[in-house]
Amino acid sequence: MTGRVSMDLAAAALLLLCFGVAGVASDASDHRYKQGDPVPLYANKVGPFHNPSETYRYYDLPFCIPEHVTEKKEALGEVLNGDRLVDAPYKLDFRVDSDSKVLCKKKLTIEDVAKFRSAVTKDYYFQMYYDDLPIWGFIGKVDKEGKDLGDYKYYLYRHIHFDVLYNEDRVIEITVYTDPSALVDLTEDKDIEVDFTYSVKWKETRTPFEKRMEKYSQTSSQPHHLEIHWFSIINSCVTVLLLTGFLATILMRVLKNDFVKYAHDEESAEEQEESGWKYIHGDVFRFPKNKSFFAACLGSGTQLFALTVFIFILALVGVFYPYNRGSLFTALVVIYALTSGIAGYTATSFYCQLEGTNWVRNLLLTGCLFCGPLFLTFCFLNTVAIVYSATAALPFGTIVVIVLIWALVTSPLLVLGGIAGKNSKTEFQAPCRTKKYPREIPPLPWYRGTLPQMAMAGFLPFSAIYIELYYIFASVWGHRIYTIYSILFIVFIILLIVTAFITIALTYFQLAAEDHEWWWRSFLCGGSTGVFVYAYCLYYYYARSDMSGFMQTSFFFGYMACICYGFFLMLGMVGFRASLLFVRHIYRSIKCE
Repeated sequence: MTGRVSMDLAAAALLLLCFGVAGVASDASDHRYKQGDPVPLYANKVGPFHNPSETYRYYDLPFCIPEHVTEKKEALGEVLNGDRLVDAPYKLDFRVDSDSKVLCKKKLTIEDVAKFRSAVTKDYYFQMYYDDLPIWGFIGKVDKEGKDLGDYKYYLYRHIHFDVLYNEDRVIEITVYTDPSALVDLTEDKDIEVDFTYSVKWKETRTPFEKRMEKYSQTSSQPHHLEIHWFSIINSCVTVLLLTGFLATILMRVLKNDFVKYAHDEESAEEQEESGWKYIHGDVFRFPKNKSFFAACLGSGTQLFALTVFIFILALVGVFYPYNRGSLFTALVVIYALTSGIAGYTATSFYCQLEGTNWVRNLLLTGCLFCGPLFLTFCFLNTVAIVYSATAALPFGTIVVIVLIWALVTSPLLVLGGIAGKNSKTEFQAPCRTKKYPREIPPLPWYRGTLPQMAMAGFLPFSAIYIELYYIFASVWGHRIYTIYSILFIVFIILLIVTAFITIALTYFQLAAEDHEWWWRSFLCGGSTGVFVYAYCLYYYYARSDMSGFMQTSFFFGYMACICYGFFLMLGMVGFRASLLFVRHIYRSIKCE
């Protein structure tokens, strides 16, 4: 009863921290306006188009600044996403047209010109939100008249045109255009007088308010994209069918022959050389080395699996619609904190099944196994972001909130789960007794070593998902929108099936070679897909993207290392659980002495 109350209090505290810090709704929560009403327009950030992590505050560039700049209060997920919304200088009142309205007259100093020129050179874009609708535009252009760099001309757009569509009293769509004829030459280092202007045109549309976000999700649902996605699904399904067919045919026939052979051996003369997986029955359930670390890996992998499943459920019910700012990050933080009890319970109960005694140390190891590397990576990357003055640098208040979540929710739930696991009194169900002394493992060829087996185990699951990986990377590390979560969920299920089957097959061949140390091997083989995904990161960065610079490179490889590490733990858990079920099944089917 006490544990239940504590969990309820922890959940309430977490939700208060995440959503009580700041509201996520727009200023006009009902999105209804009368003619002439001010509609909230926030400037978010600017940054190089090809470096999505390297973004800066809008007013870090010398744009026109209004008299009173108010920062919008943001939820935890928005801050983690690098959003820093402030009042934009433009005034776009509801259904009020404007034509070449002067925003401000500004004298750009030599330093200001150099800032803008550097930004134009790096293809800087700006992002704003108008009534929670995202808008983008480039701040300037480079005219490459000559072949030499010295012949390039750099221009700043000084006029912006807004096309706004409305339906009765609601904003439906907004598009921004830069005027190619209203340019400011930034090529030379000199002071410049600039008149920044803008115009607004309102048009009526019949599109209902409920469908106004559909245009952002249609890009990933276009026919040629869908064809590629379905090709990916078919490719994966063929892989699964071939693999399962191969395993079902080979393993079932081999196992059937094994069962017949071993039954015949028991009836015939006992004086004969023993060989095969049956004859290591006294060692196959011998507990692995470093069992505390092994149980911690299983606990963390189970928690990450639960996190992934819950995220998919939210995605499939439509929570992560395009540009629902920070919703994914908020969900990740909340669900990871609330599922820490799963990690504590799984790790400690399995550790106690393996006759472990120091369950407190096992619990600490479980809590630090994934959070530790993630925290160290975050500290390094946050320091880099602070040096760059980028919006990816988390404010001190946000770091305090995350620490409070860890201290008040994650840690207590982890401990409660550990106590429940310790008291579960579950015994490890081994069909065969383990002998006192381990059997010597015969010499094996090189391809039966751990690394070659991991390479074989990781390749097939990776081949089932690599087409879909490009679209995920282009969404996470680019500006493409990914909304086809149903297809992604199918690919995830296929990945789990392939991982389970390939690990079972390799475990069988390992036992058939009389190698009884299969516990860690099955975990490493299951998780090896994470290593392949990280190798794909190298290919994507250098061959498929235009990312550059120390900050973007460190953010890409740093956070992808954490994601692939989480992938490794999750799929390693899947591989081991599948192998454990298989091993228990085959040893139950024979008579063990």
